[in-house]
Amino acid sequence: MFINLFLELRTAGLPVSLKEYLILMDAMKHRVTSCRVDEFYYLSRATLVKDERHLDRFDRVFGHVFKGLEAPEGEMQVELPDEWLRKLTERHLSEEEKALIESLGGWEKLMETLRQRLAEQEKRHQGGSKWIGTAGTSPFGAYGYNPEGIRIGQEESRHRRAVKVWDKREFRNLDDSVELGTRNIKMALRRLRRFARDGLETEFDLDGTIDATARNGGYLDIKMVAERKNMIKVLLFLDIGGSMDDHVKICEELFSASRSEFKHLEYFYFHNCPYEAVWKDNRRRHSERIDTWEVLRTYPGDYKLIFVGDATMSPYEITYPGGSVEHWNEEAGATWMQRLLMTYKNAVWLNPQPGRSWSYTPSIEILSQLMEDRMYPLTLDGLDSAMRELIH
Repeated sequence: MFINLFLELRTAGLPVSLKEYLILMDAMKHRVTSCRVDEFYYLSRATLVKDERHLDRFDRVFGHVFKGLEAPEGEMQVELPDEWLRKLTERHLSEEEKALIESLGGWEKLMETLRQRLAEQEKRHQGGSKWIGTAGTSPFGAYGYNPEGIRIGQEESRHRRAVKVWDKREFRNLDDSVELGTRNIKMALRRLRRFARDGLETEFDLDGTIDATARNGGYLDIKMVAERKNMIKVLLFLDIGGSMDDHVKICEELFSASRSEFKHLEYFYFHNCPYEAVWKDNRRRHSERIDTWEVLRTYPGDYKLIFVGDATMSPYEITYPGGSVEHWNEEAGATWMQRLLMTYKNAVWLNPQPGRSWSYTPSIEILSQLMEDRMYPLTLDGLDSAMRELIH
């Protein structure tokens, strides 16, 4: 089983050496850890992973190799209201039934009713149209349907109509070492270039040397020049999690290409809409957040700003204070978007959703208006148009 882990990691492209594997085996021989799978996980990760960019792929390979192992004994079991929300059934409604289900009457009414239900409800509930539970048509709960509800206790989105999510969700970082199957994305990004020679003179200048030698009566006169660098600076804001899970592959390809093409690149993650804080590491997004004001103060206005996201969310998340699905935001997402766009005049939004569907999603139309129609589909043509826009 241990050799399988080593081989699977190599197959997944992680630079794991035989020496590191032997160190791991030696640590196991000397009983550095117990036989608990969680302790072996941390030991093997510390031994075999040398770059934090590879942590996500290591986790996926480790989970694949050791899939099926029982949880360690003594694991704490939490018996809280999550038991109310355990999935017992999936209820699929017809289009006619869905048409009969109406919203409660807006954002304020929805939140007020949720507070009342939490105060009144005393037991677990399944089905139905009022109480917080599973497989029903109530606006509150999991595994049911309501056109405008609050999701509580469900692993992932199904209809993507929730206006609030009552769960702590974990997102993973995008892998910036993805090998592209095509060079087209890189070629499109290369439109965004402005070369200049800056820094130490470290490159041999052939033309200058020939000219100087000729002017020097044939005596060799070697000339050096500074390295030619792309001076374009880019801020990349990446939407992560939720409905963006459907677009991870293309976003990883774009992220990988951007890291290789732009030497002056700074990236940040957000969820659905930028608010008062962003983050660099999705594993620590709740503990190591970066104030958006700090981003605005740190990076000057000559940076090119690129948003990447499907812009698919409840309109409340953009237009209302408190509209975020995961926390209480004191100011609306639109307010933060306007601040970013006032600071960074050259900005575009790349949307992985097909352009033909944009008019059916109110949040996309709102953000497109905020971007002054500088939203482009994340296709090769759209990427090319976006780069042309940023050059101006």
